[in-house]
Amino acid sequence: MEPQSTKPKLLDQLRDRIRLKHYSRRTEDVYLDWSKRYILYHKKRHPQEMGKREVEEFLTYLATERNVAASTQNQAKAALQFLYKEVLNIRLPWLGEVQQAKKPKRLPVVLTEKEVQTLLAHVPLGYGLLARLMYGTGMRLLEGLRLRVQDLDFGRAELMIREGKGAKDRVTMLPKSLIAPLQEHLKQVQQLHEQDLLKGHGEVWLSESVARKYPNAGREWIWQYLFPSGRLSVDPRSGVTRRHHLDEKALQRTIKQAAIDAGLTKNVTPHTLRHSFATHLLQAGYDIRTVQELLGHKDVQTTMIYTHVLNKGGLGVTSPLDRLV
Repeated sequence: MEPQSTKPKLLDQLRDRIRLKHYSRRTEDVYLDWSKRYILYHKKRHPQEMGKREVEEFLTYLATERNVAASTQNQAKAALQFLYKEVLNIRLPWLGEVQQAKKPKRLPVVLTEKEVQTLLAHVPLGYGLLARLMYGTGMRLLEGLRLRVQDLDFGRAELMIREGKGAKDRVTMLPKSLIAPLQEHLKQVQQLHEQDLLKGHGEVWLSESVARKYPNAGREWIWQYLFPSGRLSVDPRSGVTRRHHLDEKALQRTIKQAAIDAGLTKNVTPHTLRHSFATHLLQAGYDIRTVQELLGHKDVQTTMIYTHVLNKGGLGVTSPLDRLV
């Protein structure tokens, strides 16, 4: 009788490789999900037996039949590239030839300053400070949730945003009107952390590189999340009980409900606060390069979309009807 193979299953190999590369839990879930979908689409054939034709067929199917967004197709493409390159040791240099999902040119939803004020007034207490900080700095949703205590610099009125989009750090201003509320908030967070330590917990998640370099940093005050969750949870990777940051979906639901309660007729999400931040800075006369830097955009063309929101240039004309009035 032949001995059973001890080689791990493909998805287990994929999971191990993702963790070895220190990718986030979110990326792990996404890459595993797309790899499963790819295999199921081809009736459970092993990816090793498939190649260019099958990958192209799957990605084209997503674009033409499923009508997925361009970002969704790119996500699936990245997952398959990782699977083939990192697990199967097969390169896919021809992926750029695959039919691309169309990326619609949509202007971002932007609130007026009065609408922002009304929205923030309807955000519940547990999320109000974070919502104001996101609007006041132009942070993305996860950038705000992942802030650590040490990222605040009250003396310089600055905020360090670490590993933003593209894994880049950047510095933005800290609204002076939020310094006192944040200092009071920190006292409450520190009390919560001290209670966790007394109960044998108090450790926060750190990247592999930081945890290896600073073995005890996970329990230190400066590394704690600025906006911690109200409950402890077990890390599914390590089994360690920790206090994570606030849940992103809960914040999304909260902002959406606040917009409804405020009577706003726009589709408001946490990202709307970022769009409004950029637009209001341009309205105030700030240079677009300054806004680009604060937002962390790689290309100024990305920031230029807010000039369209402002209706500058050829669109900034007065309607003939208004002349009659």
